[in-house]
Amino acid sequence: MTAMRGTWLRRILLALPLIGLAGLSYAQADGGAVAPVAAAVVATNAAPAIPTAASVNSGDTAWVLICSALVLLMTIPGLAFFYGGLVRRKNVLSILMQCFMLMCLISLQWVVFGYSLSFGPDVKGIIGNLSWAGLKHVSFDTPHWDVATASSYAGTIPHQAFMIFQMMFAVITPALILGAFAERMKFSAFCVFSLLWATIVYDPVCHWVWGKSGFLSNMGTLDFAGGTVVHINAGIAALAAALVMGKRIGYPDKISPPHNLPFAVLGAGLLWFGWFGFNAGSALSAGGLATSAFVATHVATAAAGMTWAIMDWVMNKRPTVLGIISGAVAGLVAITPASGFVTPMGAICIGVGAGILPWIFVSIVKPKFGYDDSLDAFGVHGIGGLWGALATGLWATKAVNSGGADGLFYGNPAQFLIQLKASLITVVYAFVVTFILLKLVDAVIGLKANEHEERVGLDLTQHREAGYTMLD
Repeated sequence: MTAMRGTWLRRILLALPLIGLAGLSYAQADGGAVAPVAAAVVATNAAPAIPTAASVNSGDTAWVLICSALVLLMTIPGLAFFYGGLVRRKNVLSILMQCFMLMCLISLQWVVFGYSLSFGPDVKGIIGNLSWAGLKHVSFDTPHWDVATASSYAGTIPHQAFMIFQMMFAVITPALILGAFAERMKFSAFCVFSLLWATIVYDPVCHWVWGKSGFLSNMGTLDFAGGTVVHINAGIAALAAALVMGKRIGYPDKISPPHNLPFAVLGAGLLWFGWFGFNAGSALSAGGLATSAFVATHVATAAAGMTWAIMDWVMNKRPTVLGIISGAVAGLVAITPASGFVTPMGAICIGVGAGILPWIFVSIVKPKFGYDDSLDAFGVHGIGGLWGALATGLWATKAVNSGGADGLFYGNPAQFLIQLKASLITVVYAFVVTFILLKLVDAVIGLKANEHEERVGLDLTQHREAGYTMLD
């Protein structure tokens, strides 16, 4: 069986370059097929010279507000049910509670100072200052306008609409990390760590990539909806958390399977649904670019889910429900940075890669090295995010988004190198600072639930509640 698996794995790895060749041939044959979309984008996203109340576009505003609600849905109930269904019955409420707490905690952090640190006036390309703390100068009826750079974050929607949309990204990112330490972190430690991580890791990286004059933005990094800011950032933090927290009692031989796969399927479906707000909403207007991102998101997800199922079928003799939903989420992750820059065929190629590379890390690398990434936050979000960021440097084309750049397959190898450099910087920063924060919290209040609490379950020991009532 091991020899057979090795043979198939070699075939799969050899097939990866073919994905690239397919993308290259499509790029050469169809490079200008989506030029009308690019023209629509230029018209839609042109920033006004001096924003006024009259410059607010009601259609764009409605679109972004709806997308904000869709991204909220991704955390609760989407991610909550996805992760909640994958843990053991005695820990389901702890997952729901953690997701719900982050919606409350990070929303307040974002208003008080997080948004200002992430998007406020630039301090040497590293962080925003605190001049927007408490949403001071963040208008509810006029767009943002940066006099220094003569540009706006979103020229046709109120500044607070942009702020609330970005808030939902700030909420879900630390929520992704909890998949690595599920079933074993104390709730008090979770709250403290999440607040520190959002402030010291998420907010700076967000500013680097998306803030006006952020140094990764100035370098030319492409990240349409959060491959670097959200998924690499959270996925690498998840690996650090898994290593610091150590293994669950009985891992891997005595850990029971997911207690409620239908919950996980429901959560995955809600994630797929909400992700259209995540990616298509990042166009910040209702137009051609949002449409292109919507289509790319869907086809990449479909390709990844099917590929993961085929991998299970070939390597383990059976396609699984857990496999196909894991693949779909990996596809959503991988297409996120590229969704506003690639054609549908490029998106399918990215999706196929997202069904292969995370599968290898989840099914082969994790068992080989023995780290306890409970719900595969690193395997899916870290590896999927890295693949997506690098793939953006392969398949990006100005024919889709004239404000972006061409990638390697469209004659610009420098963009791939930019994506690689930005990814490596984020990996190092996220891992090192997350590791330090976890050690600090552990030293002050302790991270891990004790053996008794872990055996009984976090629902009862941390919250004095049970997810299910057992009747005699």
